[in-house]
Amino acid sequence: MLIDIHNHTYLCNHADGTALDYAQKAYDLGCKFYGFSDHAPMKFDEKYRMKFSQMQQYKQMIDEVKTKFSGKMEVLFGYEVDFMSDNNLMDERVLSAKCDFLIGSVHFIDGWGFDNPEFIGKYKDMDMDLVYEKYFEIVENMVKSNKFNIVGHLDLIKVFGFKSTKDIRQIAKNAINAIQKSKMIVELNTAGLRKPANEIYPSEILLEMIAERNIDITLCSDAHSIDQVGLNMPQAINLARKFGYTKAAIFKEKEKILVDF
Repeated sequence: MLIDIHNHTYLCNHADGTALDYAQKAYDLGCKFYGFSDHAPMKFDEKYRMKFSQMQQYKQMIDEVKTKFSGKMEVLFGYEVDFMSDNNLMDERVLSAKCDFLIGSVHFIDGWGFDNPEFIGKYKDMDMDLVYEKYFEIVENMVKSNKFNIVGHLDLIKVFGFKSTKDIRQIAKNAINAIQKSKMIVELNTAGLRKPANEIYPSEILLEMIAERNIDITLCSDAHSIDQVGLNMPQAINLARKFGYTKAAIFKEKEKILVDF
């Protein structure tokens, strides 16, 4: 395992284990570039993210890990930021934070945490074609905001296995075209293999579109526990190679660097 850029810590309140333990597991798996990108604070859904008062603690914790693995493994520091239609919820303390990268993710549709098992019951009342269209519209808006470096789990809306009846290529086309114009990159996120979707984010159909547009990728396990670090990473690498990728991106101080894998 060379790169694993999207991982969490206990500060998000729904992950277990210390940052040092995560990094040690990654190092033991042969990782060279390991990234932390815990859920950034926000005045919404506060139960599942760090507090603003913990941002310095988070940085200090990752700085300690960086020191521990200096010369052995590059430890990268970032945030996963929820893109919200209400721009007032995205705080400048996060967006302007000194870090290596920001992952832009969509976890909410009109305030509905669609990937949270607590709210899965709402799906029974939803038109999935409309849900998918709305989701990718929000992703497109997230990309066009120019606030982020990486698109997090591009097709997360499939997490529980609910699908649109429409051609996903048509639904996602505008969002993927926006990614191409923005110069953002897309993560191959293995967490989908741990979910009912049982599929990497993004799907092969969408990754083919991404590759056709020469959009760069990165690799991640989106670990929320030590045993998830690097989990299913060989599948992600094989999938990337299937579509012609030989390099994956990392970020240092928000500057993209491509690494052979």
